[in-house]
Parts: sequence; structure tokens; C-alpha cells
Amino acid sequence: MVKTIVLANQKGGVGKTAIAVQLAYFFSQIMNKRVLVIDLDHQHNTSRAIIMGKGAETSTIPSSQLLSSSVTKVEKKPFVLIAADNKELLRMEKQPDKHNTFVNNLNGFIKAVTKQFDICIIDTNPNPDIRQLSALIVSDFVLCPLQLNQEAIDGIGMLLNHENIGIKKIQATLNPKLHFIGVLPNMVEPTPFQRENFKDLTTHFSKLLIPLSTGFAAIKKTTAIAEAQAVGLPVWKMGKTSARDAWTHMKPVFEKIASVMEIK
Repeated sequence: MVKTIVLANQKGGVGKTAIAVQLAYFFSQIMNKRVLVIDLDHQHNTSRAIIMGKGAETSTIPSSQLLSSSVTKVEKKPFVLIAADNKELLRMEKQPDKHNTFVNNLNGFIKAVTKQFDICIIDTNPNPDIRQLSALIVSDFVLCPLQLNQEAIDGIGMLLNHENIGIKKIQATLNPKLHFIGVLPNMVEPTPFQRENFKDLTTHFSKLLIPLSTGFAAIKKTTAIAEAQAVGLPVWKMGKTSARDAWTHMKPVFEKIASVMEIK
């Protein structure tokens, strides 16, 4: 049975795409799992990276169709990408009368392919609209990448507690099986400013962070990840010392996520 994880944040520029792509490669190539990636972000950065890397089968079905239509089949490959189509995804916010239909269609699709894949990763747009809400309603897990600036830290409360689309509201009313894996600081730099923000985060929101044996999970900022994304490859295949160092740091974080999801 497929386990679905959505990457969500109500603020852009947090490096969500890099985590989605590298996590997909991790599950597919390191853990040898059958992986489905759904890109609901009209900026289609996740789609672009995976297509460039040629590591997955790109479906003929665009991601907007999973919301707008009743789709019950997808290509039978071990690693499949359902890519974003920006114009149709953007139009969806102009059809509020169809929002319930969008959610039901996406939920029906996930159920239809549940035996075909082990993992489904959904990347969402940063706005709390019907695409993000639909993904949260149908998923088993949610991971929230976060940049270490005050605006993003202040936004944690909104992400969790918004009266309509906050994670706690969704858990209570729409998706009680949704498990909040935690906040994942991303693109972390060893500057006094970021160290202070990380200290504030651990002081006030420690229960929301992901614990590791060495402290709390975080992804360091490195050119190796950006370079890997630019060519659509797993960071561990880049063949540079900086890439090996980046993967040494990322691997225990991804292993922890897999452990929380009970992926073996």
C-alpha cells in the first residue's frame, strides 16, 4: 500500500523542490522502492529537475488532471513523475465550486494506484490554496521545509493553526491520519544570524523539529545540492568532494524520514 508524503510550506523560497527531488531519488535508488512523484506547483521546478535527470518515466497525464478528472491509471514503471502543467493548475483557483470535486478526484487516484507504488511524494505550491489543501487531505505524512529567517519562523503558527487550512484543523476535521513529521530547517548557513534563529527555533518550537541522535535534523546550504538540482541528478552521484560531504549530512535526515514513515 502506497504511503503518501506532501511537502508543504506557505512561504516560497525554502528549497522545498530540492528536498522533494533528492528524497524521491533516495527512496528510488537507495531504498529500492517504487516511487510516484506528483508536482502540483505551477512553477514545475520538481518536474524540470526529474525530467532533466532522465531517472523517471514522465507520465502523459499532467498533474492538473488528477484534480480535474477521474484518473485511475498511470504508467507501470518503478519511478514515475506526474509533471506540473502551469496554466491548468493556476486556473483551478478560479473554480471554487469544483474544490470538493478536485479533492475527491485526487483521493480516488491515490487509492487507485495504491498497490502500484510504495511511496508517493507530492510537491505543492507555497500558497495555501486548493492544490496544497487537496494534497494535505489525501496524504499520510507532511514535511515542512523551512528557511531560518524570522518571517518563516513566525509563519510556523499559521502553518499549523490557521482556522481553515492549518495542519491541526485538517487533522481534526478532514484527514485524521495525517502525520506531521516536522519542520526541517533547510539551506542552513553557519552565520551568526542563522545560528541565532536556529537557537530561537529550538527554544520555542523544539517539539516541531525532527530529532536525530546528533541533535535536530537540518539541511546545510551547499553549492553541491544546487548543482545536482541543475542537472537533475542525485547529489551522491555528482562525483565531487562537496557532493559527498553534502550527502553524508543529508543521508541521516532522509533515513529518519523513512523511519518515521515506517519504510524499510
